Amino acid sequence: MTRPLEFYFDFSSPYGYFAAAKIDALATKYGRTSIWRPILLGAVFKITGQQPLTTIPLKGSYAVHDLKRSARWFELPFKLPSKFPIATAAPCRAYYWLHDRDPDAAKVLAQALYRAYFAEDRDISNPEITINVAAKLGHGKDEVAQALNDPAVKERLKTEIDAAMERGVFGSPYFVVDGEPFWGADRLPQIEQWLAKGPW
Repeated sequence: MTRPLEFYFDFSSPYGYFAAAKIDALATKYGRTSIWRPILLGAVFKITGQQPLTTIPLKGSYAVHDLKRSARWFELPFKLPSKFPIATAAPCRAYYWLHDRDPDAAKVLAQALYRAYFAEDRDISNPEITINVAAKLGHGKDEVAQALNDPAVKERLKTEIDAAMERGVFGSPYFVVDGEPFWGADRLPQIEQWLAKGPW
């Protein structure tokens, strides 16, 4: 039995946005499934000392250029949000709350949240905006609002972040395929070759 592809990402990661639009089609093409695991890069950066790409001297202006070019290459709508980066606890909590009820619906929500942020410049760190995105998909506003403040959901997210770091996850997107780690949306062609031909 083939193992699912594991996809780690932060909702504030533009390269995560690109990968989220492609990873399921890639998995399906090779008879695989995928498990999506949103995390908070802020917690990871406290350990790695990394900074958001756009804030790094010299590298920052290149990163902005590359993001726009990459969006065209992936054929996805994109504009750098006016508030970037953001804290993404609210979308992560909404995702895990829904995932435990309906994993496929949670992926649809994740895609909608990504589009809201990177295509529509809506600040999904604001719980109200996350709630509204979920409501547009048919999820009850009151239920989602309650989930965002549920101690069990908060603990679920913390557990996922801790487990991700234990596995060595340090960025977004980060994939684990048959135990092999791949970092970055630009590794999708390597992942495809791995799926098509096996390990090398």
